[in-house]
Amino acid sequence: MSSALHPCLTCGACCATFRVSFYWTEAEPAAGGVVPVELTDKLNDFRAVMKGTNRPQPRCIALEGELGSFTPCRIYAQRPTPCREFLMALDDPELDSACDRAREKHGLPRLKPMPEVNA
Repeated sequence: MSSALHPCLTCGACCATFRVSFYWTEAEPAAGGVVPVELTDKLNDFRAVMKGTNRPQPRCIALEGELGSFTPCRIYAQRPTPCREFLMALDDPELDSACDRAREKHGLPRLKPMPEVNA
């Protein structure tokens, strides 16, 4: 068993590249939302945005640590849909993915597929 960290835990580039906007009910407890409302801003009547991501040089307020080092999300279990659905480059290495573009923007190398280990 490998003790290596998941590549996302040593990256954080997506959290410091893209605006994270989502339907407002994801941050509304009365509507069943779980995203902490205090970490969001209103984008418009229908959408909320994670604080820190709606600016020219975004960085999500929930991202901790230093890019390319150890970068956990402090609301991982409560993260909004765009974060849940974001594809890591290794999910489909044939794509020119948003993950790859974010990593390049921050000077991080593209992810390389890891060899499968047979048990």
